[in-house]
This record gives sequence, C-alpha cells and structure tokens, in this order.
Amino acid sequence: MKPIEKLMRTAPVIPVLVIEDIASARPIAEALVAGGLSILEVTLRTDCALDAIAEMKKVKGAIVGAGTVLNDAHLTAALDAGSEFIVSPGLTEAVVESAFKHDVPILPGISNASDIMRGMDMGLRHFKFFPAEASGGIAALKAISAPFKDCLFCPTGGINIQTAGKWLALESVLCVGGSWIVPKGTSDFAEVEQLARIAAAIHHN
Repeated sequence: MKPIEKLMRTAPVIPVLVIEDIASARPIAEALVAGGLSILEVTLRTDCALDAIAEMKKVKGAIVGAGTVLNDAHLTAALDAGSEFIVSPGLTEAVVESAFKHDVPILPGISNASDIMRGMDMGLRHFKFFPAEASGGIAALKAISAPFKDCLFCPTGGINIQTAGKWLALESVLCVGGSWIVPKGTSDFAEVEQLARIAAAIHHN
C-alpha cells in the first residue's frame, strides 16, 4: 500500500484546517486526535500556517500535512515546517515532481477525467476531488471515476456531516476532507473533540 493510501485509510475524515491564531494550533490538534482524527491538513492560507504545522507536530499521534500547496516553494517550506504529506488544489507537473523528489506523499486535486489521465501519466493513483460539491457532487465523481477503476479519491469542498457518509459509500472514496469539524475562529476545543468523534464514527469503506 502506498504511503498516501495508508494515510487516506486512517480515518474517514481529514480535517481541513485554516489556522488564524497560532495559540489555537496545538489545542485544536490535541482535540482532533483525542476525537479520533489523526490526519490533519493545515492549509497554507494564513500567515501562521507553517508555524501551526510545527506546533501541531508536537502533539502525540498527530500526522500533519500541508494543504493549498501551489508550487515548489510552498512544498519546500511545508516540509521544512515538518509536513508529512502534501495536498494541492490542482495538479501540476512542478508540484508533483517536487513531491517525488522529496519522497513525500502527495494528494493533488482533480475535477475532470483529463486531470486524472495526466496524473496517471505521472504515476499517480490517488487524488483529491476538488471542489467536490461545486464540481457536480457525488454524481459527477461517479461518472468521472468510472473509467479509472484503480484510482482512489478524497472528495473535499462543500462536504458536511450530513453528506460525508454518502460520499464514503462510493467504492472509489477512501476518505473525505472537511472544514466543518473546526468552526472558524473557535476556541471551544471540547466542541472540536466532540465533532471529531462524530466524524470518526462515520461509516468508512
């Protein structure tokens, strides 16, 4: 099993985290891990994102990666901060080749058959379907993925606790990405742990 697939099979939901206050990084990671979600994606959308990755890495049991990786510079900075995997909103040769060079698991974003074919040409079989709901939802992924029986997906974008189970029912879906588990700006870490527990209990193929 490839390292990225092992990560994707660890829990049914990967929290997609936008950390705006570095002081909340470690408590959020602790709450998520306590709730049963150990694979954490920190998006590089805030000034403190790289510091947040380093802080979250200190939490026992947390496997922390970087999301919104757009280029080689982002990827290198993310790895320097301790990222254990890379997630990108799209698929480019530059980012994929950089991930291969650094031997780090990567989950690039795709939204159509051409993206998947380009990724397969690069040797990839695991993809993020993004933005999942805006790209046509479950019906779209069913149709797009049908010709690619050996490809596996993590849909992200617009998914919530009500719809996550429907996505996970698809054979090609190993996990989903979700931002609902950590409400924006929250300091209620007990609530985060409870939301993580609920997410971790969603039916997983």
